[in-house]
Amino acid sequence: MVQAMKRKTAVHVNLGAIAANVRSTVDHLPKGTQMFAVVKANGYGHGAVPVARVAAANGATGFCVAVLDEALELRKHDIKLPILVLGITASSLALEALVNDISLTVGSLSWLQEAKQGLLAANEPNLVNKKLRIHLAIDSGMGRIGFIEDDEFSAANEFLLKNQDLFEVEGIYTHFASADSADETYFNYQVKRFNHLHDLLTVRPKYTHVANSATSLFHAACHSDLIRFGIGMYGLNPSSTKGVTDLPLPYELQPALSLRSELVFVKQNHPGMGVSYGSTYNSQEDEWIGTLPLGYADGWQRRMQGFKVRVLDEWCEIVGRVCMDQFMVRLPYEMPVGTEVELIAADSTAPNSLRAVADYAETIHYEIACLLQDRLPRIYEN
Repeated sequence: MVQAMKRKTAVHVNLGAIAANVRSTVDHLPKGTQMFAVVKANGYGHGAVPVARVAAANGATGFCVAVLDEALELRKHDIKLPILVLGITASSLALEALVNDISLTVGSLSWLQEAKQGLLAANEPNLVNKKLRIHLAIDSGMGRIGFIEDDEFSAANEFLLKNQDLFEVEGIYTHFASADSADETYFNYQVKRFNHLHDLLTVRPKYTHVANSATSLFHAACHSDLIRFGIGMYGLNPSSTKGVTDLPLPYELQPALSLRSELVFVKQNHPGMGVSYGSTYNSQEDEWIGTLPLGYADGWQRRMQGFKVRVLDEWCEIVGRVCMDQFMVRLPYEMPVGTEVELIAADSTAPNSLRAVADYAETIHYEIACLLQDRLPRIYEN
């Protein structure tokens, strides 16, 4: 998607806030524990490459991404720290991962067997004595990816013992479904299940890691050789859910993202005049309506009708349906074209914080940030 550079609308990212969040997290880690910065989904909408560079400069020792393409993007930009792909990558791409020194997640014995055949068939002289780094994923109760049966996991262990010339077991990990919840019942079930499978492994990995942002922040007693720090790095509390009080953070995190635009058109509506598709809003009196140049094609969802954004120091309601490329607000008085509008504030207490936007949209702040499209330029500050 083309970036719309010629309209005054952009996602602003405070790199200083991200740097501070990384430093705070590293400072609070137990001695010997490393931090891998999670920069998947374009750095949760913040920009993967700029965020990765800042994270590396402030103490991150590696990165996690979702798909191989994201890892290759980091390598293309000369980022040399370790990278782990958290999703399942086709076994046919094992050679490409090896060539680019990228670690892959493995969740089945069949994947290992297929990857072995591909690596042997490649017969690459430049890769002699190089091993594919892998992390064994355990499905301890997330129900997503990973080993779940004792027999298959034990068979995979035996396979790896016999093929240590091809594979380096760099890590073993799991992902918790409810680490962001005050109720620890299912979390404890998953810990027990993970420990059971972990104890079947006789191949000794470099890393055992179970801690995402929520686990590292709220479950300090749960051991990890490294943490996979994602949403917290961007200054957001992973426990944020509408109607539920956030779990208290052990240290301050600074939100990094804001979304700003401007009024591009201002007109006076008269009684009976509708606004936007379906005329779901009709003026009851003379009132000023301002138009902004973004919409759901940019990730500002249709469901945001009725939400209030900040125009100067006024809170203005979105009236009428959000269109693909525009939406309208009711102004308290005539305001000039070019007046700045703040849709999302980099302030967790603001009425238009990322959390507040997510609550209004009946979702979580992860989704709001990730939905902000590439048509929106990213402007990096600090």
